[in-house]
Amino acid sequence: MHATLKYYLYPSTIKVSKEPMEIHTILGSCVAVCIYDTLSNKGGMNHFMLPFWNGRGLASPKYGNIALQRLIEQMLSIGSKKTNLVAKVFGGGNVLETLGMNQNMGDKNISVAFQMLEEYGVQVAANSTGGELGRKIIFETHTGKVRQRYVNRLKLREMPIPEMRKK
Repeated sequence: MHATLKYYLYPSTIKVSKEPMEIHTILGSCVAVCIYDTLSNKGGMNHFMLPFWNGRGLASPKYGNIALQRLIEQMLSIGSKKTNLVAKVFGGGNVLETLGMNQNMGDKNISVAFQMLEEYGVQVAANSTGGELGRKIIFETHTGKVRQRYVNRLKLREMPIPEMRKK
């Protein structure tokens, strides 16, 4: 038996695999959507930071609407059919107390994920979104299972500030 491949998914990226793989990522206000093909046992995940691309600059998976579109396109390109896809949505937490400047970015990211999945006709099988904690998730592309662990919230004023080195 072969060991399952492990892959760390950075923000603004997408990973799809035909082979068994564990995709790991850490989320704060960002959102990750895991998509699993229930018939062929393959899957993929995105990790986006902002809800919508505004049409200027690069149409990157940094944006939810682009990340969802590309994730679904990549799943279809490896032989999946839209009717066999199910999604699990994670993240969108309010993890950083910004001294009264609450931008609700996590809420906007969550909304775009659910909106886009509905538009594409992909059923959401599970979700863990919002709240005040970050999440570490591990997605098994070959089973569709996701393991989650909560990560503590940080206050901006408690974050360590690196000292400047003297030359």
